[in-house]
Amino acid sequence: MADPDAPLPLPPALRRGDRVRLVAASSALEESSRLQAGLAILERWGLDVDGDPLACSERRWGYLAGRDPQRLADLIAPGAAGATQPALLACVRGGWGSARLLEYPLRQPPGWLLGFSDVTSLLFDRVCQGLGGGVHGPMLTTLAAEPAWSQERLHDLLFGAAVADLEGVGWHGGCAEGPLLVANLTVATHLLGTPHLPCLDGAILILEDVGEAPYRIERMLTHWRLCGALQRVAGIGFGSFEGWQEADGRADQPPECRFDLDQVLRERSLDLGLPVVAHLPVGHHVGNAALPLGVRARLDGGRGRLSLLPP
Repeated sequence: MADPDAPLPLPPALRRGDRVRLVAASSALEESSRLQAGLAILERWGLDVDGDPLACSERRWGYLAGRDPQRLADLIAPGAAGATQPALLACVRGGWGSARLLEYPLRQPPGWLLGFSDVTSLLFDRVCQGLGGGVHGPMLTTLAAEPAWSQERLHDLLFGAAVADLEGVGWHGGCAEGPLLVANLTVATHLLGTPHLPCLDGAILILEDVGEAPYRIERMLTHWRLCGALQRVAGIGFGSFEGWQEADGRADQPPECRFDLDQVLRERSLDLGLPVVAHLPVGHHVGNAALPLGVRARLDGGRGRLSLLPP
């Protein structure tokens, strides 16, 4: 497991002409138009995609994008003799399935790995293996829908340029610095107690989710508290929790009979005495700011700001 005090070095910055391999590690792709739109952006950046980029859209095993060995091969399959390792592994979509791959011997390759949501399992496992380059950010089926600033941020991060601080809403003051961990709350919760959860001691933990009712979010955060995990981090950031209103089974009840999202997040975090920043532009809401895992970051609870620190 990586030393929590040692930042993980980023891979070499991408250059025009670098190779990209598509990774379909989770759910099957339902249609390919959004994937094609994402591929067009990679091509505009001057990157070359390996093989038939649409082959993964036709692969299916039940609700998964192929059987486990097929999806595992996206991550570790060797190229042709003499070929270099792709510089970027770009995940196609989320859903479910990537955690199943952690049951197999998986030595993740060097380079960049891009994705979010269900890909949290692979991103966290990558940190546990001491590898930098995991980026919590848009996948190929969401990239084209991102606003220009988000696309530019991802490009700059991968190509070695500085990126701006992220602005949220400060809920609890103070500043904390530590290794950055960004995760889907549901996926990360199911990694608690496994060897695929990075060391949380002194970390800046950013959480997001989609389609979860407030009571479910409260239940997961309570799990983190009961096992002592949330008390180990140095600062907490909350991204978007898209679709919580639609998932709230008590939305028709009067206010005194329910909690909204912010009430739950505040009640489960503020008493820990840590810097807390909410409403960061991270997650399933359009405007999903790319963030690299394992780098040093500063969370300013007073100013509501998340900053990446120089190595």
